[in-house]
Amino acid sequence: MAAAWVRLCALVLIGVSSSAALAKDKTPSAIVVGGGLAGLTAAYELQNKGWQVTLLEAKPGVGGRSGLATSEWIGNAKAHPLLNQYLERFKIETQPAPEFVRSPGYLIDGEYFSTTDLASKQPATAEAIKRYEKTLDDLARSIDDPLNPQATSTLFALDQINVSTWLDKLQLPATARQLINQQIRTRYDEPSRLSLLYFAQQNRVYRGVSDRDLRAARLPGGSPVLAQAFVKQLKTIKTSSPVTAIIQDKDGVTVKVGSVGYQADYLVMAVPLRALAKIQMTPSLDSQHLAAIKGTNYGWRDQLMLKFKKPVWESRARMSGEIFSNAGLGMLWIEPALKGGANVVINLSGDNARLLQAFGDKQMVDQVLIRLHAFYPQARGSFTGYEVKRYSTDAGTGGAYLAYGPGQISKYWRLWERPVQRITFAGEHTDALYPGTLEGALRSGQRAANQVQDLLAGKSFDPAKAAPVAAAAAGVVAAKESKGGFFSNLFGGSSDKGDKAPVKAEAKKVEEAKQDKPGFFSRLFGGADKPEVKAEPVAKAEQVSPTPAPAPQVAPVPAAPVPAPVAKEAPAKPAATKAAPAKRASVHKQARKPAETRKATAKSAPTKKAVVDTQAKAG
Repeated sequence: MAAAWVRLCALVLIGVSSSAALAKDKTPSAIVVGGGLAGLTAAYELQNKGWQVTLLEAKPGVGGRSGLATSEWIGNAKAHPLLNQYLERFKIETQPAPEFVRSPGYLIDGEYFSTTDLASKQPATAEAIKRYEKTLDDLARSIDDPLNPQATSTLFALDQINVSTWLDKLQLPATARQLINQQIRTRYDEPSRLSLLYFAQQNRVYRGVSDRDLRAARLPGGSPVLAQAFVKQLKTIKTSSPVTAIIQDKDGVTVKVGSVGYQADYLVMAVPLRALAKIQMTPSLDSQHLAAIKGTNYGWRDQLMLKFKKPVWESRARMSGEIFSNAGLGMLWIEPALKGGANVVINLSGDNARLLQAFGDKQMVDQVLIRLHAFYPQARGSFTGYEVKRYSTDAGTGGAYLAYGPGQISKYWRLWERPVQRITFAGEHTDALYPGTLEGALRSGQRAANQVQDLLAGKSFDPAKAAPVAAAAAGVVAAKESKGGFFSNLFGGSSDKGDKAPVKAEAKKVEEAKQDKPGFFSRLFGGADKPEVKAEPVAKAEQVSPTPAPAPQVAPVPAAPVPAPVAKEAPAKPAATKAAPAKRASVHKQARKPAETRKATAKSAPTKKAVVDTQAKAG
């Protein structure tokens, strides 16, 4: 009897040890939801780590928010280190950018101006743009660490102000303001919808990066070429598979596509926030995540490609690179046609794109063509067709890319960098340094893949405690009451006047817009760009709680021109280095300086433009 009992116990122990060995040897599995460049990167990196990966994409094809261009402007290794690493890894060739496209141009009342032309022919406009750039550079320089942009009460207060209010205080001449508005709405969103802190933080990221670095090369075929390079490496991709529900439990994750269920150990969610809102999650996300899904602002854009038998614009303009118009045509550039002829790509963005929601594609193209024909009389006769990409009406995107509105950094900063149980998040909107860019999408995919690996290893990602609300609110009040301080230098005049004006100024602008009642196309294409549609009221600081200190999950920006891919999240500590030429951490928004330990009063670097490579938008 005793011997039989011993044999039974031995068999049980052998079974337990065998099960443990099998569990240990089991290949970990992950599902990636979203086939944009962020999702493709996450799937690729996990598969390379030995994971069994299934990628689910709602649309018939992968690639995400790629545009209409037959090629794409990209930065060099200094500006886009991670992008260039993948291009080199997949042996994707690029073409050097012509010199004339490596700085922006301007189309003023139909006449093309290079930066040099503008200085000689419209000196008042050129000087105003320089003054704006210098003031913006000073503002960006006040942020020591772009991973923690609201570090002080003064900076926190900037999140309660919109960019339009700040521009009003600069009192720019009409043409300069029109061009600057167009640049901002093309790269981010309507100035009245954009947080001043976010705008300053992004310019801090790109501070010291030249236009030459940002448009150093051309990627033939654009971002879809990179997407297809990832696709060739992946084993399991299921397109036309919109996810309807996600269920998490202690054993794994179940993803529902209609009546079909997919199971895995972990999940990477790599879809825009508007698409995430359509997925039922069990257990549900907490109130902060739900508020971020509903409330986070996205920049809006409609992209048109007009096709012509031959170029109808003046040859010396060579209209390529980035060209900003004061006539409501948005940002435009020339694309070489693959089968002869010439194409012009036009981005209608911000409230211009919002106003066009009710228009059909042909109506929208007709109105743009009428305006172009007024400047170039051969346009209609040479016109052969068009293509349209409308991010603004895409139900899964709801815009083009992340563009934090007033008060939103204070609420949602780096929220999506933290996993929620077995789910990690990727996408341009989850990258703190390069949202809205291919570089940011690629970085976020790498981070999410690394986090999944860390979750498997048992790492915890508990969020840090929130800073006291009262202290931040009191700091904002103190910043407003102090005279001759930061806001005095930033806006001119005393701080108390400078901060009481915005609400009244915006209310006055909206009222003036109502009284003037300009026609639709007058507002869209016409001269004065003064009244901005749907100007957002300035949020009260005491109504916005400060951001919880984010869990340190993004590696600090390295000083090397071409950093290795981020393998681990490390605490985001400022690197104690001397002031040096900007280097980059990580692409419809590149290289940057290491986070400095110097104070905002340190010696100023040369003034740089608010540069974001709009051709390198997130896929």
